[in-house]
Amino acid sequence: MFVHVRHQLLKNASRFLTLPLAFAPFSVKKSVLQQLLNWQFHHALGEGELDFLQGRCLGIEITDINLRWITTLQASRLVVLPDAEADVWFRAEASDLLLVAACRADPDTLFFQRRLVIEGDTELGLEVKNLMDALEPAAMPAPLRAGLQQLAALAEAEMKQKAQDTASRTGMPC
Repeated sequence: MFVHVRHQLLKNASRFLTLPLAFAPFSVKKSVLQQLLNWQFHHALGEGELDFLQGRCLGIEITDINLRWITTLQASRLVVLPDAEADVWFRAEASDLLLVAACRADPDTLFFQRRLVIEGDTELGLEVKNLMDALEPAAMPAPLRAGLQQLAALAEAEMKQKAQDTASRTGMPC
């Protein structure tokens, strides 16, 4: 029973999130995103590892839930902007970005599988990708790490289920 409920929840997660995100004012999304980003990257910000973003704009788009924003560095803090010209864009579905954030998927693999799209300034994109590669789960705040790991486990289970469903349909008459 639980497996079926989990499967349906994950299968429809983007539909559940798309509507509230569409109606949520940008100020609310901005506040939540800035809190999460600055919490996650607190140590990296303190060490100056994100200084390459000073005066540069990174666009992030989560395609399946229609969420996009621009991030830059201002006064040693990550700031979320609604409409700015991004120097580089990172685009992927929520499940793939969750797997990267939880260190369960390699950004290079997703890029070569065309599940992570990087467009724009190649040098900046490489610096961001290298930062993603260097994420250490142990350095994450414990509640964030636990939440990401649980969501990533659910995303992995859904991806495996989709692969099994596809494999079972292979070779069947149309």
